[in-house]
Amino acid sequence: MEMIQSFSVDHTRIIPGIFTSRVDYLGDNTVTTYDIRLKKPNKEPVIDVAAMHSLEHIIATNLRNDPDWKDEVIYWGPMGCLTGFYLILKGNRTPQEIYDLMLGAFKSVEDAQEVPGAASVNCGHYLMHNLAMAKWYAKEFADYLEENAGSSDIFEYPKTERLVTDDGQHFYDS
Repeated sequence: MEMIQSFSVDHTRIIPGIFTSRVDYLGDNTVTTYDIRLKKPNKEPVIDVAAMHSLEHIIATNLRNDPDWKDEVIYWGPMGCLTGFYLILKGNRTPQEIYDLMLGAFKSVEDAQEVPGAASVNCGHYLMHNLAMAKWYAKEFADYLEENAGSSDIFEYPKTERLVTDDGQHFYDS
């Protein structure tokens, strides 16, 4: 079985940032999946589950109501490893082109007075939210993005050179 694209990224070298995870061409349409990474995998503690859930609700609501982007948003949701989120958009923009969108989305969390959709009729685990911690993580990431806006490192996955031997074995430089 082939390894899926997101598992082939060297997670020992990823830092927080906004990365293109994959681009899919579906007939006449292009869809891009972005890796919105808040934590260094396997080095920093993961995002608190309840805070992650709250960030999912708040930022999904923000993105789907943004007048310039709402028609482009296909999906916003957490990574299973709890180190970040996936954003799927129509089209194919560079991570730099969605920087302002992501910065604005994370900054919007500060103004949230409640978690949208946090009721039993709207959510599968409506009691598992933590708005205060969601605000803390959102501010931490927004500050990080602003501090590192001039660095290409927050927009490009770490490069891994793969040597493939004549008999098909893969070796990595990291």
